[in-house]
Amino acid sequence: MPSSLLQVLRRLAPGTELRNAIERIIQHGSGALIVLGGGSTVDDLCTGGFVLQNTEFSEQRLAELAKMDGAIVLDDNAERILRANVHLIPDSTIPTRETGTRHRTAERMAIQTGKPLVSVSEGRKIAVVFTDEGRHELESPVTVLPRANQLMQTLDRFRRRFDLAEDYLTRQEVEGAATYRAATALIQRAEIIHRLSSEVDDLTVALGEDGTLIQFQSADLLQGVAATADLIISDYASKRYRKRSLDDLADLSITEVHDAERVAAIFGFKDLDAEARPSGYRILEGIPALPASVKEGVVGRFKTLARMLAASAEQLASVEGVGRARAGQMRTYFDQLQQEAGMVVGSRNG
Repeated sequence: MPSSLLQVLRRLAPGTELRNAIERIIQHGSGALIVLGGGSTVDDLCTGGFVLQNTEFSEQRLAELAKMDGAIVLDDNAERILRANVHLIPDSTIPTRETGTRHRTAERMAIQTGKPLVSVSEGRKIAVVFTDEGRHELESPVTVLPRANQLMQTLDRFRRRFDLAEDYLTRQEVEGAATYRAATALIQRAEIIHRLSSEVDDLTVALGEDGTLIQFQSADLLQGVAATADLIISDYASKRYRKRSLDDLADLSITEVHDAERVAAIFGFKDLDAEARPSGYRILEGIPALPASVKEGVVGRFKTLARMLAASAEQLASVEGVGRARAGQMRTYFDQLQQEAGMVVGSRNG
């Protein structure tokens, strides 16, 4: 959803005065056409009606003024009512797919002025927001909540799969059997999780205060996903592609995101099943309180994760900023990873 439309929908979220006014209008059974923003561009397209001076916005005032046939103009912050009962005359040559008079006028006004408009249908008892980027029907929280809950279940499932895939990649790396396919699969999952979370955020806007808990849950499931994807890119991409991130997948369709070869090409992974030699950034991230400069020093010294895991405590301590105590901590961590990987391999062979 475009960010500008999202901002407008937040102003119209359930529980806000503006949304309450729209609900009143629907309950009254009267239609309405509301311009969310004034200025000379809007004034030039208004005729008739009357101008209001220093009239503060309230849901009661807006609902009462909507009982008249004409449109209502609010200021940009929806704090004052500027005009009422006006006739809007946008450019009739602006194309529109809408059929109702109010909706056609609202769409053309939004395109011509860049101001959002709310069109309340008298017959269908629905409200539609028009911006220069498109239309969005205002839905009841009762309608939206089941979809949001279903989407959260999907997001939770993908996050659990992501964590399992990361554990699998770790075992592959420790065993020296990592491939670009496994790395690409995690990047793909990370992008899907981000897209699902974005959809959740869009729906929670329509829930107003009722969406707060869902937003917290979504943010929790999103925690660390992008950072992990960035570390994988740093581990597997060549220097030319190392600064790329999930943002470079933004223009892909969901079908393209599911295409491993398409995603791999963006990060310079040529042969998905080729043996990879990760640098070790992601593994080092598991060591608490390890400064970024030290991580760079360790990676710079050993070049690959395999060499890093094979290094003795003395060799690790020789890296600037590591020292004996930190080298011992790192060696213990590496031993634990190798032991866990060996246990998994042993259980598979058994």
